[in-house]
Amino acid sequence: MAQRRDLLSRLADAGEEAIQRLGDAPGAHRVLDVANNLRDRVDELQKRMRGLDELEQRLEKLEKRLAAMEKKLAPRKRAASTAKKPTRKAAPRKSS
Repeated sequence: MAQRRDLLSRLADAGEEAIQRLGDAPGAHRVLDVANNLRDRVDELQKRMRGLDELEQRLEKLEKRLAAMEKKLAPRKRAASTAKKPTRKAAPRKSS
């Protein structure tokens, strides 16, 4: 168990040392800024995606309501009102 702690502490020290070296390297400040901006943009994207889930749920409910309304209206369809009315036949003319 002592070896495991020793190994973990050595890894932690190496990680701290690596982070310190990265901070001292030229251009590291810019890399950190880019990484922070990326994190912010990912957070914003996640918020937008959560909003899309809510919209999809609302749309699904509306589609179900519309389908139910269409089912109620379907049996009420009437015959086309543009059907031709029967025309009266003209009386035959008498020829003289």
